[in-house]
Amino acid sequence: MRIVFSGDARDFQRRNWSGLVQGDPAGTFFHQPSFLKLYWEEFGETSDELVLAFGEDDAGEQVAAVGFERSGTELRFLGGVEITDYLGPVAAPDAKATFAAALWDALLAREDWATADLWGIAADSGWYQLLGDAAVARGCSVEEATDHDGVAPYLELPPTWDGYLEALPAKLRHEIRRKANKLEAEGGPISIVTAGTQDLTALLDRFVELHHMSEGPKGVFMVPGMEIFFRRLGEAFLSSGAFRLNFIEVGGSLAAGTIGFRWGDRSYLYNSAFDRSWGALAPGMVLVGEDIRLAIEDGARGFDLLKGDYAYKYRFGAVARRVMRMVVRR
Repeated sequence: MRIVFSGDARDFQRRNWSGLVQGDPAGTFFHQPSFLKLYWEEFGETSDELVLAFGEDDAGEQVAAVGFERSGTELRFLGGVEITDYLGPVAAPDAKATFAAALWDALLAREDWATADLWGIAADSGWYQLLGDAAVARGCSVEEATDHDGVAPYLELPPTWDGYLEALPAKLRHEIRRKANKLEAEGGPISIVTAGTQDLTALLDRFVELHHMSEGPKGVFMVPGMEIFFRRLGEAFLSSGAFRLNFIEVGGSLAAGTIGFRWGDRSYLYNSAFDRSWGALAPGMVLVGEDIRLAIEDGARGFDLLKGDYAYKYRFGAVARRVMRMVVRR
């Protein structure tokens, strides 16, 4: 296999690898070149720090791709760990092992890095083992490190909402229903508001406002640069149906909001915020339940609550999935 390197951001489009993402069972919304291009435009540094690597078979067909960014002598997968939940390569299924080996051969021929700190590899993707074994076989040291929020709770979804509820333990099922009933009884009529082209800006304004009302890390997360990134996500992916901004309206107030993605057969819960004045009635929890219901109605087969080992995620029946990090030294 031949490895082609590029530091040209135009290759996000010229060498579009969306088809590989769709064909790789490990591919996610975050592996798409359109997402990584947007990330690089907002958070990338200089062009010489972008390293795109493409695997070509003997016929010259592109069968694998991965993005890196360099910081000094450190190499990382492309995509900031605070905003990109899954990182790493994608490839045609029969090209994965060959690509992992050829990639390390090509990387070790470069002199512009000393350590590769590789985050965001889903443990069940197969890539952690392939990349680690290939690196060790070439004399590198490989250390399993602690990933940032290295658990991503995940739900397999049945075809119906009733089927989902019935599959839950009785205590969880009761809690989901109880919270929704209490919110409506004490807060007023409930409805779900989903952003469209006409109201996207106004609803994003409200979402940002809810973030700024929060305490702790969430309250300082939505800095101006991050806000621009979120707004660009909406502009880039709303029309295709991939970007979902939902609010729960209670008694006329937008009490909580979630941003998620719908891609392939999965829905992703990406970010959330709620009005602290409604905190006692848990509108955010009710909204997550509604997000799951909408995902089922939309035909999704999985609901990914993404990285962060938070107790509330397991109240919806999610099962923990590990997300790995490896540090490779030459």
